[in-house]
Amino acid sequence: MPKRIMQGVVVSDKMDKTVVVKVERKVRHPLYGKIVRLSKKYKAHDEENQYKSGDVVNIRESRSLSKDKNWEVVGVVQAQEA
Repeated sequence: MPKRIMQGVVVSDKMDKTVVVKVERKVRHPLYGKIVRLSKKYKAHDEENQYKSGDVVNIRESRSLSKDKNWEVVGVVQAQEA
């Protein structure tokens, strides 16, 4: 089974070897038909602590690394300007 890959923004890098990535998606409301933005936060593994808040990254599904960390960062799409 292929692993899912999603793109999101790093919102927290305070933990050791872990970043929190916020993924936004757009869905149509089932009754009213309006396009609504939904967001969800995922904890992703960052082995070298190289990703900082504001970076746009790709995350990939992986095995369970802790109680609520099942994703790993694949690479950066756009780095935050300093």
